[in-house]
Amino acid sequence: MPRGEGIFRVNEGDEALALHALGWILSDERRADRLLEMTGLDPSTLRAFLDDRATLSAILGFLTAYEPDLVACAAALDIKPEALAGAARRLEDLKGQQP
Repeated sequence: MPRGEGIFRVNEGDEALALHALGWILSDERRADRLLEMTGLDPSTLRAFLDDRATLSAILGFLTAYEPDLVACAAALDIKPEALAGAARRLEDLKGQQP
């Protein structure tokens, strides 16, 4: 199925939103370390796969798994937590598909 088709559509901004969220996550060393630990990624793998939906899904999944971070990230990005959660769901549903 081509990108953006089907029941769960990836908004053009979902991937960009995940990258902005990653920037927020990486702004705090302890939070960044927790992301790497929980996702099993290392810094070089994270950098290499920033264009991969599974990686972007893991980044947003990390936030949705811990509500205080989800709320704080949403506030920092000036969006609603629901926007991050929605992007996480759409990326999760399409992570195996190629862009």
